[in-house]
Amino acid sequence: MPETSATRRRRSSSLIYQEPPESIEQRTDQAALPNLNANWVNSKGAWSIHIVIIILLKIFYDTVPGVSQETSWTLTNISYMAGSYVMFHYVHGIPFEFNAGAYDHLNMWEQIDNGDQYTPTKKFLLTVPVVLFLLSTHYTHYDLTYFIINFLSVLAVVIPKLPFSHRMRVGIFQPIPEE
Repeated sequence: MPETSATRRRRSSSLIYQEPPESIEQRTDQAALPNLNANWVNSKGAWSIHIVIIILLKIFYDTVPGVSQETSWTLTNISYMAGSYVMFHYVHGIPFEFNAGAYDHLNMWEQIDNGDQYTPTKKFLLTVPVVLFLLSTHYTHYDLTYFIINFLSVLAVVIPKLPFSHRMRVGIFQPIPEE
C-alpha cells in the first residue's frame, strides 16, 4: 500500500511530522458532544488555578531548607513549565470514552476552543509562562546560569503553543502513530 499524505504513518527516521486533518467522521463525532476534557479551561476559576499553583510551588520551594531564593524561583518555573507541557502538549486524547475516539490524535492545546488560535483562554495560557519567566529572571538577579535554565524551560512550553506548531509532533519519545 503506497503512503499518501492522508495516512497517519510516517517514516521511522522522521522526528518531526505533521498530524493530518481530521476526517469527516472525526469532525462529526467532535461536533456531536461537548468536549469535557477541554471545556473546563473556559469555566470560572480555571484561570486562577494557574496562579494558585505557582504560588503553592513557590511556597513549597521556599520551605525546603538550603534552597536560595534564586533556586526557588527557578524550581518554581521549571515545575510549572514541566507540568504545563505534560498537561497541554504531551498527553493525547481524552480520558472519557463517550466520543468514539474523536479526539484521540489531538493534545489538549489543540482541543481547547476547537483548535482556534488567539482566543482569550489561549492568550492567557500563553501569557502565564512568559510572565513567570520574567518574574523568575528578575528575582534571580539576571544571573546567566539561572537565565539560561529559565529561558529553555519557557521555550519548551511556548513554542508548542504557537500557530506554526499546531498539529506538529516531535516523535522522540512517542511511538509511530498507527492508521
